[in-house]
Amino acid sequence: MSESAQPFHLEVAEVELQELRRRLSQTRWPEKEPVADWSQGVPLASLQALCEYWRTRYDWRRCERLLNGFGQYRIRIQGLGIHFLHIRSREPNALPLIMTHGWPGSVIEFHKVVKPLTDPVAHGGHAADAFHLVIPSLPGFGFSDKPNATGWGIERIADAWAELMRRLGYGRFGAQGGDWGAAITKLIAQRKARGCIGIHVNMPLVAPTPEDAQNPTPEERKIFVDMENFDKQGSAYGRLQNTRPQTIGYALADSPVGQAAWIYEKLHAWSDNPGTPEQIFTMDEMLDNIMLYWLTNTGTASARLYWESWVAAFVSQPIDLPVGVSVFPGDPIRSSQRWAERFFKNIVHWNEMPRGGHFAAFEQPEAFVTEVRNSFRPLR
Repeated sequence: MSESAQPFHLEVAEVELQELRRRLSQTRWPEKEPVADWSQGVPLASLQALCEYWRTRYDWRRCERLLNGFGQYRIRIQGLGIHFLHIRSREPNALPLIMTHGWPGSVIEFHKVVKPLTDPVAHGGHAADAFHLVIPSLPGFGFSDKPNATGWGIERIADAWAELMRRLGYGRFGAQGGDWGAAITKLIAQRKARGCIGIHVNMPLVAPTPEDAQNPTPEERKIFVDMENFDKQGSAYGRLQNTRPQTIGYALADSPVGQAAWIYEKLHAWSDNPGTPEQIFTMDEMLDNIMLYWLTNTGTASARLYWESWVAAFVSQPIDLPVGVSVFPGDPIRSSQRWAERFFKNIVHWNEMPRGGHFAAFEQPEAFVTEVRNSFRPLR
């Protein structure tokens, strides 16, 4: 693969789609859960409905057209092939922005915000708010290569993203991210990557100190409660991927239903939904994202990022560059501005959102676009 960006056209062989449908039709299901809610995991009936839609009605070719229409590329950086979307604005003064997804996300998370960010005039904004977008797939995710050796943690990814922007000719750029993308985006700023003028995150990843727990505000008290609930009831996936990614990987590689359940549960637990993920996402949206794990067989490789960087993701270092932060209430791990100010020395925008969860751009695209515009407007 070339050291310069090369166009990438996505066209999955029909035999792979047929094999997926065959596997779905031959699923061996467990018995129904003995509870009336999601407390034991994904309800049987909910997953069966999703997978039946997947087998009989889902149209992958529509997703292919969507991704190909954005403009897809591959480039080799530090010996690894990196897949990315690259959408340039028609506005001559657009600001380059690299946006990074997390787990269990993908470049699909951003598909609703691409046009408003690159063509703001057509979507209720001003020409001065335009961005050129670079949206890479993390190493081991989607159509990026899977690392065949250890060492591809968030520090190396942050350096690779800075190199990607340099190779694309962007001497001045912003960075945005949530989940793993937030950890990587923070590192781009902490390491003062050449050309980075500031960042925006929708997951600050700033941990409170023991002293913070002694006198919390009412809002901080709610954050503590949610963090404790997450640690007790929602963190097993991360501990497993942090310690035994290869073991869980066999199930994810072999069973489309297993891979779907592993992601579908998080779309329920981490989105700001009133009861079911279908009230926030369409089945097509959820399956588009799941397909970027199934078709590429990256359930195992993506899990290894937890093995590489589980602890590092929660380590905060001072950031002198401008930082914009949007805190969405449905995200299970949040931070207060008081905690963040210890590390973010130049907060140019902070907003506590009224709704939305972990998958900010996916769940609340209009609010996400506004937040990104507001964060970078003073930096242009």
